[in-house]
Amino acid sequence: MRPADRLFQIILMLRHGRIVTARALAEVLEVSERTVYRDIADLIRAGAPIDGEAGVGYRLRRGYQVPPLMFTADELAALAIGAKLVRAWTDPALGKAADAAMARIEAVLPRDLEERIAASSRRYIAPDCLQPEPLREPMAALRDGMESGHKVRVAYRRGDGACSERILWPLGLVFWGRCWTLGAWCELRQTFRTFRVDRFSGVERLDARFDDRYGHLWAEYLARAREEGESTPHSGTDRAG
Repeated sequence: MRPADRLFQIILMLRHGRIVTARALAEVLEVSERTVYRDIADLIRAGAPIDGEAGVGYRLRRGYQVPPLMFTADELAALAIGAKLVRAWTDPALGKAADAAMARIEAVLPRDLEERIAASSRRYIAPDCLQPEPLREPMAALRDGMESGHKVRVAYRRGDGACSERILWPLGLVFWGRCWTLGAWCELRQTFRTFRVDRFSGVERLDARFDDRYGHLWAEYLARAREEGESTPHSGTDRAG
């Protein structure tokens, strides 16, 4: 890792305002603690508002703006491939956002690096035939509900063909390689349930709200799912009875 990249990584690790020891920084950066002490001194001389001392730990004062970053070639390739997966497997609005983000990054890349990333990303294809756009459209409303804390009304078809209408608290989405499932609190059953997104025929965000701002419900859903050993959706099963 170049010294400049290492200094930037230190800033990123300290940006949350928590005290981080030199040993912890050294382990992540795979350098000696002496190197960390030297890097911290260089950052302070450059004007970074870092508080702390050797043997205690360091933290970055709140309000400091992280300087503009530059990605490595591998990081850019990962982002380009990720954008293709987002386009193929998530809702159309998020796919457009991924394209816009990549366009913004590419606009400031050196020409040679831009051409290298474009050539590399052409070798990766993410077909959307397994998850056509109409099956992904409900994800926009589900994502909106998760982020804003609004309940949703859904029309759902189970694997056995039975249809029902539910009011759900959308907590999180899980991608299984061929389909997405929604982890939610179901008001009809008064418990956590798992729903395959491709079995929703309609999703409506409601004005009513639920409170999962700290993720405690999502964490409880995941804990119960692990305890119960829920079947994966590859077999076409779900927990939406």
